[in-house]
Amino acid sequence: MARIVAKFGGTSVADTARIEKAADKIAREVALGHEVAVIVSAMSGVTNQLIEYCAAISETYDVREYDTVVASGEQVTAGLMAIALQKRGISARSWLGWQVPIISDEVHSKARIQDIKTPLMEDSLKNKHVAVLAGFQGVTTEKRITTLGRGGSDTTAVALAAALKADRCDIYTDVDGIYTTDPRIVPEARKITRISYEEMLELASLGAKVLQVRSVEMAYKQNVPVQVLSSFDDAIGSDLPGTLVTKEEDIMEQYVVNGVAFAKDEAKVTVLGVPDVPGVAAKLFGPLADAAINVDMIVQNISPDSTKTDMTFTIPQTDLAHALEVLKSQELFKNSEIRTATDVAKVSVVGIGMRSHAGVAKTMFAALAEKGINIQVISTSEIKVSVLIAKEYLELAVRALHAAYGLEKAA
Repeated sequence: MARIVAKFGGTSVADTARIEKAADKIAREVALGHEVAVIVSAMSGVTNQLIEYCAAISETYDVREYDTVVASGEQVTAGLMAIALQKRGISARSWLGWQVPIISDEVHSKARIQDIKTPLMEDSLKNKHVAVLAGFQGVTTEKRITTLGRGGSDTTAVALAAALKADRCDIYTDVDGIYTTDPRIVPEARKITRISYEEMLELASLGAKVLQVRSVEMAYKQNVPVQVLSSFDDAIGSDLPGTLVTKEEDIMEQYVVNGVAFAKDEAKVTVLGVPDVPGVAAKLFGPLADAAINVDMIVQNISPDSTKTDMTFTIPQTDLAHALEVLKSQELFKNSEIRTATDVAKVSVVGIGMRSHAGVAKTMFAALAEKGINIQVISTSEIKVSVLIAKEYLELAVRALHAAYGLEKAA
């Protein structure tokens, strides 16, 4: 017998028929003798509609009331899932974030979980009741409802699995696992059976959309095995048909490179004529950090006369206007020439095998050069190499790198 947390995303509970199919999967897990807690997202499209309702009334709405509105989508799904399980003769009840409770900070619309009080959930599971929890939501110590940001139900699921000391957290979605890259670009992409937390964290942060970055961070920190699998296949989580995100030492076969990730929504910013003196980088990037703008790649050009230099960095496109506003508000940079580009994309190769193998970057640069693709910016970590290229070459680059590292499906 195992304790399992199963999460169903919006496409997996898009209508009552899909909710019933999800309930069938849970019923099969219960029949195997497992203790099961279920996390549900809002039905597909519902959250967007609720956001539109808020915006239709006011563009400057109170985010506390915004959270009250958008959290209601998961409440509906939780109730419907409980009804579907009861229809199958399974004892089940729905729970909202404040009933558990899931305690969060007070950063409304993108709150972070601080604590989960588990006694009520523990009692429910030990008494063979299936607990159906509305994902994406928490409550402050002041009893205000909060939401965890888009994709926050993944974080709810992993956090609950950690709090309940679950054996596994199954994330049911519309894909059957993690692939070496997007199969829509490379049809030969291979499904990965097991991947390390570190690799998944890099892939998620670099553009892979299957798991929310915060959920992977939490799984890594709390050592929660997470499985990504399809809600549309017949298999259930206990069949282990998907991709298991787990500890590095639990992976027998380790590839030098395990995946190729990409992000299309990058913006490149170059600040020209920056004073080449100690502390200038802190004065440039400090205000951006204070404004919650995530800076990724950074390049400082060589100063030919040791007085002025140029600083180039990348940020999400959605933050470009805000970033320019922040820079221009700084006395040191308000008269600087700032050049921007949005016709760029980031492509990355990721693999824990890089730690013990030389030549990974060489292979990457050679593969791109062979296709005539110019590299604008480079950044690396222990298990990642990323390059910024012209967006028009994105798909060509992904295909070339996937082939260069031999990531195709096994014959």
